[in-house]
Amino acid sequence: MAKLKRKEYDELLQPLQLELTAMARWVQHSGQRLLVLFEGRDTAGKGGAIQAISQHLNPRQCRVVALPKPTDREATQWYFQRYATHLPAAGEIVLMDRSWYNRAGVERVMGYCSETEYQQFLHQAPVFEQLLVDDGILLFKYWLCVDQEQQEKRFAERHLDPLKGWKLSPVDLKSRSKYSAYTEAREAMLRATHRDGAPWTLVDFNDQRLGRLTLVRNLLDRLPDTRVDVPLPELPKLKGKLHREHYDVLMPIEDFPVEE
Repeated sequence: MAKLKRKEYDELLQPLQLELTAMARWVQHSGQRLLVLFEGRDTAGKGGAIQAISQHLNPRQCRVVALPKPTDREATQWYFQRYATHLPAAGEIVLMDRSWYNRAGVERVMGYCSETEYQQFLHQAPVFEQLLVDDGILLFKYWLCVDQEQQEKRFAERHLDPLKGWKLSPVDLKSRSKYSAYTEAREAMLRATHRDGAPWTLVDFNDQRLGRLTLVRNLLDRLPDTRVDVPLPELPKLKGKLHREHYDVLMPIEDFPVEE
Protein backbone atom coordinates (compact mmCIF):
# COMPACT_ATOMS: atom_id res chain seq x y z
CA MET A 1 0.00 0.00 0.00
CA ALA A 2 1.36 3.41 -1.01
CA LYS A 3 2.05 5.85 1.78
CA LEU A 4 -0.47 8.57 2.42
CA LYS A 5 0.22 11.79 0.53
CA ARG A 6 0.50 15.05 2.45
CA LYS A 7 -2.56 16.67 0.84
CA GLU A 8 -4.78 13.67 1.50
CA TYR A 9 -3.45 13.43 5.05
CA ASP A 10 -4.22 17.09 5.78
CA GLU A 11 -7.74 16.70 4.41
CA LEU A 12 -8.36 13.66 6.62
CA LEU A 13 -6.74 15.18 9.70
CA GLN A 14 -8.70 18.45 9.73
CA PRO A 15 -12.10 16.99 10.73
CA LEU A 16 -10.38 14.91 13.41
CA GLN A 17 -8.74 18.01 14.84
CA LEU A 18 -12.12 19.72 14.92
CA GLU A 19 -13.38 16.77 16.96
CA LEU A 20 -10.35 17.13 19.22
CA THR A 21 -11.18 20.77 19.93
CA ALA A 22 -14.75 19.71 20.79
CA MET A 23 -13.32 17.01 23.03
CA ALA A 24 -11.14 19.57 24.79
CA ARG A 25 -14.18 21.76 25.48
CA TRP A 26 -15.94 18.73 26.93
CA VAL A 27 -12.95 17.94 29.16
CA GLN A 28 -12.88 21.53 30.40
CA HIS A 29 -16.61 21.93 31.02
CA SER A 30 -17.09 18.48 32.56
CA GLY A 31 -13.96 18.63 34.73
CA GLN A 32 -12.65 15.39 33.28
CA ARG A 33 -8.98 14.44 33.52
CA LEU A 34 -7.48 12.91 30.38
CA LEU A 35 -4.08 11.19 30.33
CA VAL A 36 -2.59 9.67 27.18
CA LEU A 37 0.70 7.75 27.20
CA PHE A 38 2.75 7.47 24.00
CA GLU A 39 5.28 4.66 23.97
CA GLY A 40 7.13 2.89 21.17
CA ARG A 41 10.42 2.35 19.46
CA ASP A 42 12.82 5.16 18.65
CA THR A 43 11.72 7.02 15.47
CA ALA A 44 8.23 5.49 15.64
CA GLY A 45 6.61 8.92 15.56
CA LYS A 46 5.51 9.72 19.09
CA GLY A 47 6.27 13.43 18.75
CA GLY A 48 4.34 13.76 15.49
CA ALA A 49 1.31 11.98 16.94
CA ILE A 50 1.34 14.23 19.99
CA GLN A 51 1.61 17.32 17.79
CA ALA A 52 -1.33 16.18 15.67
CA ILE A 53 -3.45 16.04 18.82
CA SER A 54 -2.18 19.17 20.58
CA GLN A 55 -1.68 21.47 17.57
CA HIS A 56 -4.97 23.35 17.89
CA LEU A 57 -5.61 22.88 21.61
CA ASN A 58 -5.02 25.48 24.30
CA PRO A 59 -1.51 24.81 25.71
CA ARG A 60 -2.76 25.96 29.12
CA GLN A 61 -5.19 23.05 29.07
CA CYS A 62 -3.29 20.47 27.06
CA ARG A 63 0.21 19.81 28.41
CA VAL A 64 2.92 17.71 26.77
CA VAL A 65 5.18 15.97 29.28
CA ALA A 66 8.57 14.65 28.14
CA LEU A 67 10.73 14.12 31.19
CA PRO A 68 14.54 14.07 31.01
CA LYS A 69 16.82 11.61 32.76
CA PRO A 70 16.06 11.48 36.52
CA THR A 71 18.13 13.74 38.74
CA ASP A 72 20.20 12.25 41.55
CA ARG A 73 17.41 13.13 43.97
CA GLU A 74 14.65 11.71 41.76
CA ALA A 75 16.62 8.49 41.42
CA THR A 76 16.15 7.92 45.16
CA GLN A 77 12.37 8.50 45.09
CA TRP A 78 9.58 5.99 44.60
CA TYR A 79 9.75 5.27 40.90
CA PHE A 80 6.31 6.66 40.01
CA GLN A 81 6.73 9.79 42.13
CA ARG A 82 8.10 12.19 39.52
CA TYR A 83 5.44 11.13 37.03
CA ALA A 84 2.62 11.56 39.53
CA THR A 85 3.35 15.29 39.82
CA HIS A 86 2.43 15.71 36.13
CA LEU A 87 -0.96 13.99 36.27
CA PRO A 88 -3.88 16.10 35.00
CA ALA A 89 -6.12 18.14 37.26
CA ALA A 90 -9.79 18.76 36.51
CA GLY A 91 -10.34 20.00 32.96
CA GLU A 92 -6.79 19.15 31.83
CA ILE A 93 -5.30 16.93 29.14
CA VAL A 94 -1.80 15.49 29.58
CA LEU A 95 0.06 13.81 26.71
CA MET A 96 3.13 11.92 27.91
CA ASP A 97 5.95 11.47 25.40
CA ARG A 98 7.26 8.33 27.10
CA SER A 99 6.18 7.66 30.65
CA TRP A 100 6.82 5.38 33.60
CA TYR A 101 7.10 2.61 31.01
CA ASN A 102 10.70 3.67 30.45
CA ARG A 103 11.47 1.09 33.09
CA ALA A 104 9.91 -1.71 31.03
CA GLY A 105 11.59 -0.51 27.83
CA VAL A 106 14.87 1.35 27.57
CA GLU A 107 15.88 0.81 31.21
CA ARG A 108 15.27 -2.92 30.89
CA VAL A 109 16.99 -3.37 27.53
CA MET A 110 19.94 -1.07 28.21
CA GLY A 111 20.54 -2.32 31.74
CA TYR A 112 19.73 0.97 33.47
CA CYS A 113 17.72 -0.77 36.20
CA SER A 114 18.23 -3.91 38.25
CA GLU A 115 16.23 -7.11 37.82
CA THR A 116 14.57 -6.44 41.16
CA GLU A 117 13.55 -2.91 40.12
CA TYR A 118 12.21 -4.24 36.83
CA GLN A 119 10.13 -7.00 38.42
CA GLN A 120 8.86 -4.60 41.05
CA PHE A 121 7.75 -2.22 38.29
CA LEU A 122 5.82 -4.93 36.43
CA HIS A 123 4.02 -5.72 39.66
CA GLN A 124 3.34 -2.12 40.70
CA ALA A 125 2.39 -0.53 37.36
CA PRO A 126 -1.06 -2.19 37.05
CA VAL A 127 -1.80 -1.30 40.68
CA PHE A 128 -0.72 2.32 40.17
CA GLU A 129 -2.78 2.64 37.00
CA GLN A 130 -5.85 1.08 38.59
CA LEU A 131 -5.64 3.71 41.32
CA LEU A 132 -5.63 6.42 38.65
CA VAL A 133 -8.60 4.89 36.84
CA ASP A 134 -10.53 4.33 40.08
CA ASP A 135 -10.06 8.02 40.88
CA GLY A 136 -11.68 8.96 37.58
CA ILE A 137 -8.68 9.68 35.33
CA LEU A 138 -9.30 8.68 31.71
CA LEU A 139 -6.13 6.74 30.89
CA PHE A 140 -5.12 5.65 27.40
CA LYS A 141 -1.88 3.79 26.58
CA TYR A 142 -0.58 3.65 23.01
CA TRP A 143 2.40 1.73 21.67
CA LEU A 144 3.63 2.88 18.23
CA CYS A 145 5.00 0.04 16.07
CA VAL A 146 7.61 0.30 13.31
CA ASP A 147 9.63 -2.29 11.39
CA GLN A 148 13.40 -2.20 11.70
CA GLU A 149 13.88 -1.41 8.00
CA GLN A 150 11.70 1.69 8.35
CA GLN A 151 13.37 2.57 11.63
CA GLU A 152 16.80 2.49 9.98
CA LYS A 153 15.59 4.81 7.20
CA ARG A 154 14.45 7.29 9.82
CA PHE A 155 17.70 7.04 11.75
CA ALA A 156 19.58 7.78 8.52
CA GLU A 157 17.33 10.78 7.84
CA ARG A 158 17.98 12.17 11.31
CA HIS A 159 21.70 11.61 10.87
CA LEU A 160 21.79 13.66 7.66
CA ASP A 161 19.28 16.39 8.58
CA PRO A 162 20.76 19.09 10.87
CA LEU A 163 17.24 20.09 11.88
CA LYS A 164 16.58 16.60 13.21
CA GLY A 165 20.01 15.78 14.58
CA TRP A 166 18.93 16.52 18.15
CA LYS A 167 16.59 13.51 17.93
CA LEU A 168 19.52 11.14 17.52
CA SER A 169 20.85 10.55 21.03
CA PRO A 170 23.73 8.29 22.12
CA VAL A 171 21.13 5.93 23.61
CA ASP A 172 19.36 5.76 20.24
CA LEU A 173 22.61 4.75 18.56
CA LYS A 174 23.24 2.02 21.13
CA SER A 175 19.66 0.79 20.78
CA ARG A 176 19.88 0.23 17.00
CA SER A 177 21.27 -3.28 17.37
CA LYS A 178 18.70 -4.25 20.02
CA TYR A 179 15.52 -4.36 17.96
CA SER A 180 14.70 -7.93 19.00
CA ALA A 181 15.47 -7.18 22.65
CA TYR A 182 12.97 -4.32 22.56
CA THR A 183 10.39 -6.67 21.06
CA GLU A 184 10.90 -9.13 23.92
CA ALA A 185 10.69 -6.32 26.47
CA ARG A 186 7.48 -5.00 24.92
CA GLU A 187 5.83 -8.41 24.96
CA ALA A 188 6.78 -8.95 28.60
CA MET A 189 5.41 -5.50 29.40
CA LEU A 190 2.12 -6.26 27.65
CA ARG A 191 1.70 -9.55 29.46
CA ALA A 192 2.18 -7.84 32.81
CA THR A 193 0.35 -4.53 32.30
CA HIS A 194 -2.40 -5.03 29.69
CA ARG A 195 -5.45 -4.93 31.96
CA ASP A 196 -9.16 -4.27 31.46
CA GLY A 197 -8.96 -1.05 33.47
CA ALA A 198 -5.92 0.27 31.57
CA PRO A 199 -5.46 -1.66 28.31
CA TRP A 200 -2.75 -1.15 25.72
CA THR A 201 -3.46 -0.22 22.10
CA LEU A 202 -0.84 -0.96 19.43
CA VAL A 203 -0.82 1.21 16.29
CA ASP A 204 1.15 0.55 13.09
CA PHE A 205 3.36 3.60 12.43
CA ASN A 206 5.33 2.39 9.42
CA ASP A 207 3.33 5.08 7.62
CA GLN A 208 3.41 7.86 10.20
CA ARG A 209 0.62 9.91 8.65
CA LEU A 210 -1.72 6.92 8.52
CA GLY A 211 -0.64 5.98 12.03
CA ARG A 212 -1.55 9.43 13.39
CA LEU A 213 -5.00 9.28 11.79
CA THR A 214 -5.56 5.79 13.16
CA LEU A 215 -4.49 6.75 16.69
CA VAL A 216 -6.54 9.95 16.84
CA ARG A 217 -9.64 8.21 15.48
CA ASN A 218 -9.25 5.44 18.04
CA LEU A 219 -8.83 7.91 20.91
CA LEU A 220 -11.92 9.89 19.92
CA ASP A 221 -14.01 6.75 19.42
CA ARG A 222 -13.16 5.48 22.90
CA LEU A 223 -14.27 8.66 24.65
CA PRO A 224 -17.93 9.23 25.54
CA ASP A 225 -20.07 11.73 23.64
CA THR A 226 -17.99 14.87 23.91
CA ARG A 227 -20.42 17.38 22.43
CA VAL A 228 -20.91 20.44 24.60
CA ASP A 229 -23.34 23.13 23.51
CA VAL A 230 -21.30 26.22 24.28
CA PRO A 231 -22.41 29.20 22.17
CA LEU A 232 -19.67 31.34 20.73
CA PRO A 233 -19.49 34.85 22.25
CA GLU A 234 -20.77 37.64 20.08
CA LEU A 235 -18.24 39.78 18.24
CA PRO A 236 -19.90 43.19 17.91
CA LYS A 237 -18.56 45.63 15.36
CA LEU A 238 -16.35 48.34 16.82
CA LYS A 239 -17.49 51.93 16.54
CA GLY A 240 -15.39 54.55 14.83
CA LYS A 241 -12.28 54.34 12.66
CA LEU A 242 -9.87 51.44 13.15
CA HIS A 243 -6.41 52.48 14.40
CA ARG A 244 -2.96 51.74 13.04
CA GLU A 245 -0.03 51.00 15.34
CA HIS A 246 1.57 54.16 16.78
CA TYR A 247 5.13 54.28 18.18
CA ASP A 248 6.86 56.84 20.40
CA VAL A 249 9.67 55.08 22.24
CA LEU A 250 10.74 52.30 19.86
CA MET A 251 10.10 51.28 16.27
CA PRO A 252 9.72 47.66 15.09
CA ILE A 253 12.83 46.02 13.67
CA GLU A 254 13.21 45.66 9.90
CA ASP A 255 11.15 42.96 8.20
CA PHE A 256 12.74 39.71 7.15
CA PRO A 257 14.04 40.19 3.57
CA VAL A 258 11.74 38.48 1.07
CA GLU A 259 12.40 38.63 -2.68
CA GLU A 260 9.59 40.05 -4.78
